[in-house]
Amino acid sequence: MKVIKEKHPLVMRWTHWVNFPILAIMIWSGMLIYWANDEYSITLFGHTYVRFFPDWYYQWLHIPQRLAEGMAFHFLFMWFFALNGFFYVLYTIISGEWRQLVPNRHSFKEAWLVLLHDLHIRKTAPPQDKYNAAQRIAYTAIIIMGVGSLITGLAIYKPVQFNWLCWLCGGYHLARIWHFVLTIGYVLFFLVHVVQVILAGWNNFRSVISGFEVVNEQPQPVVENNSNEDEKV
Repeated sequence: MKVIKEKHPLVMRWTHWVNFPILAIMIWSGMLIYWANDEYSITLFGHTYVRFFPDWYYQWLHIPQRLAEGMAFHFLFMWFFALNGFFYVLYTIISGEWRQLVPNRHSFKEAWLVLLHDLHIRKTAPPQDKYNAAQRIAYTAIIIMGVGSLITGLAIYKPVQFNWLCWLCGGYHLARIWHFVLTIGYVLFFLVHVVQVILAGWNNFRSVISGFEVVNEQPQPVVENNSNEDEKV
């Protein structure tokens, strides 16, 4: 028997969907800023073997000569990114949703079983509540990454005013590296996330939009009362 059940509250869905365009703009504007000082590459003995973004990449995306525009967009949408993330974390704490999101002591072991199941190596799916173990780890990690982006971003933006943040990140240069690595992490997370959504199917995707999912429930067996109430002692 198919039953419609509520899965994702409105606030969780709203912050989820709002965060996607905000993060996309942050990455795009970050590329405009990075173009002005493209220094990361794999270089050995004075020879550069790999550059993360070659010149044709910048020309193809029309990135060169747009530093001021990139900074304006980046620093504006930084506030929306921070506020949306803060509101999301605050809601999960107040509502108690964090209990479904934060990994427990079994999550790392079960996450391996989730991976084996997704690769069709293991037939039996591991136990799952609202989120499976891999999702718990990934969704908690993305929150930590968001905090890391804010800290490293502020350290780069105001290294003098926020000198203690800059020191915490290991200096300006290292803070910039961490900021860059976190951005790559967002892109990888997004790609894996889209693949997982496709594998999970339409019912799971629909629940993130409407907040409800359709589940199959076994009907409860009817217990017959065989006692004879008319029997008298």
